[in-house]
Amino acid sequence: MLDRLFLPILGAATVLAIGLALVWPQGLGARSPGPFGHTPVQQTPEMKAAMKRQADAAQREVEAARAAVRDAQTQAIAPSQ
Repeated sequence: MLDRLFLPILGAATVLAIGLALVWPQGLGARSPGPFGHTPVQQTPEMKAAMKRQADAAQREVEAARAAVRDAQTQAIAPSQ
């Protein structure tokens, strides 16, 4: 492909990509600047509360699993009669 054709197309595509990045909603990350975008779902109070409940439940499951392993190891070392 000729450089006279390819480089201007590449430059236009670059400008278009940068422009799109400025206005496209950021999804799960930070809000887009200016009037564009919306508050990301993860930053709403309802979702933050749900994520905290899920993290707390996962932490309780991890602690329960660790306690079960600890009990099993204790019984293996000193079995009760």
